Amino acid sequence: MMNYPLDLRFKIATIGTRVRVTDAGGGLVAYVRKKKFRLKEDVGVYADEDQRKLLFRIKADRMLDFGASYAVNLPDGARIGAVRQEGMRSLWKSTYALTNASGSGIGSIREENPWVKVLDGLMEAIPFGDALGGLFFNPAYIVDLRGGPALRVAKQRSVFESSFRLEKLKDFSEEEEDLILAGVIMMILLERDRG
Repeated sequence: MMNYPLDLRFKIATIGTRVRVTDAGGGLVAYVRKKKFRLKEDVGVYADEDQRKLLFRIKADRMLDFGASYAVNLPDGARIGAVRQEGMRSLWKSTYALTNASGSGIGSIREENPWVKVLDGLMEAIPFGDALGGLFFNPAYIVDLRGGPALRVAKQRSVFESSFRLEKLKDFSEEEEDLILAGVIMMILLERDRG
């Protein structure tokens, strides 16, 4: 099990998206690399920044991400589960479903307060507002697992970089932990791309 809280930090000024995931002691838990200009999402999650040890891969089932399902597989191709955006539901309040390897729903990731996203979007319309929006309007998400909150994901106040904190609210298995981490990573990447 990982040492919570976890922090996800986006590297600035890189081609493609790169994210470092660190634990409470500052140790690297995962390194994420998402390449730009891909027709279908294909995200590698590695144990190291040199990208020598793949932990799992997240792949979209279609080119358009609206309502897409993202399979989470181990390096050998074995399926851990999937994360799927809840299409129309996500227009107002971002919602993602988590399913296990057999396709059964085990939980969801949902936006805590959709008004924060609306206000953040309005700030982006103002010159230099996007930098100030990062100080005042920071979305938070709840990961529900088996009917109750298991994890809270909150964007941290920042001006020049994106940073998210994952706080554990209840215990879950290591297998569920991998799927939750993959689901949260994919959700953050998608929400960040949407603004």
